[in-house]
Amino acid sequence: MAQIQKDQAIYDARALGTGRMTVLGLQHLFAMFGATVLVPVITGLSVSVTLLFAGLGTLLFHLLTKMKVPAFLGSSFAFLGGYAAVAQMGADKGLDLAHSLPYACIGVFFAGLLYFVLAGLFAAFGAKKVLRFFPPIVTGPIIIAIGLTLSGSAIQNCSQNWWIAVLAVAIVVVCNIWGRKMIRIVPILLGVVGSYVVAACFGQVDFSGVKDAAWVGLPFKWGDTAFAVFKNPDWGLVVAAIIAILPISLATMVEHIGDMCAISSTTEINYLEDPGLHRTLMGDGLATALASLFGAPANTTYGENTGVLNITKVFDPRVIRIAACFAIVLAFCPKFSALIGAMPAATIGGVSLVLYGMISAVGVRNIVENQVDFTSSRNLIIAALILVLAIGIKYGANDAIDLGFTKLSGLAVAALVGIFLNAILPGNDYEFGKGDPGDISVNFGPRTEVEKKK
Repeated sequence: MAQIQKDQAIYDARALGTGRMTVLGLQHLFAMFGATVLVPVITGLSVSVTLLFAGLGTLLFHLLTKMKVPAFLGSSFAFLGGYAAVAQMGADKGLDLAHSLPYACIGVFFAGLLYFVLAGLFAAFGAKKVLRFFPPIVTGPIIIAIGLTLSGSAIQNCSQNWWIAVLAVAIVVVCNIWGRKMIRIVPILLGVVGSYVVAACFGQVDFSGVKDAAWVGLPFKWGDTAFAVFKNPDWGLVVAAIIAILPISLATMVEHIGDMCAISSTTEINYLEDPGLHRTLMGDGLATALASLFGAPANTTYGENTGVLNITKVFDPRVIRIAACFAIVLAFCPKFSALIGAMPAATIGGVSLVLYGMISAVGVRNIVENQVDFTSSRNLIIAALILVLAIGIKYGANDAIDLGFTKLSGLAVAALVGIFLNAILPGNDYEFGKGDPGDISVNFGPRTEVEKKK
């Protein structure tokens, strides 16, 4: 039955013709755009490089998954805390943001390689045995802590102009709650555009950089890549960046599994079996590792595009690849990147206020939908230490724990402690695949109607 539906979906897509297929590709580009470009705007990374490697990463993912999975790879919000932590470590050493970010990219590169380790473990032992070491009592509080440790920067940006920030929040909320079809899929993009336009009308935007930017140009500079670090490396900061960011990938890998479950539910095709979860993990990990080397954010499969699949009922992966090609084309337009770079800080703050809160809420959802037992002292201890260590160290006097040869961020310490305690304390009864929607609850994108019904 599933194969018949798959063949029918591909037939329907071919029957649409080139013109309509192109329009469907543009729709997927529109769906991923707001969230994808917001990550580099928040972190200070390049918008052009982000779009380039969102497109290339998506095509690479499709290649490794035998051209079968209709998934788009965009910027991951989960790593925002890691970028912020490394930026602070760099500032402590006298480095500005531009020189600190390449160190963070090295950390993300190793996080991408960790996907290959998990893919190998899945292929050798199966998902149930491996994910027993990363249950919701560990990943849930880590995700909660990611959002909470970022909340300070959102408030700081909002304080630049609270009226613009509140407008951005209001648009996101209205579109997400009362919007229909595509409007509900892209509330972040509409929040950004709406508040941006209003800010421009009131003279709150400086467009001088847009005027001076060229229409066509290369998307990245060598000095912004991870390779630039090795011209005069600070090895202590390299190690610190890897340790700070690597644990975050534990949450994003579980998020990836949730996304694959969601896409499989939407299309009614089991992609966890064919092409296999090990292949999709390798595709996601390789896309992230490659993007980070050239100064782009970590990639992740996008729930926004899964929502579009659910609306259009066209599941042909070629439509996603068309969207990827559009993203690559946009990457070579510096004027477009400058337009995004001119975005008011208050707009970023308002949208971030919602996004960071949603990240923490996703962690709560992960815990609730997996029915984590908090009457258990074991679970209480693990969750308590993860939250207190992550938030306490972040907002403490030193912002990190100094080990002499390197520094550990609050998130890194919290993740390591949580994983260790879960491994040694008795009572770990988590089994992946036992409950749904619990197994798809770690998803930083909007949930589709298919997911909500499960």
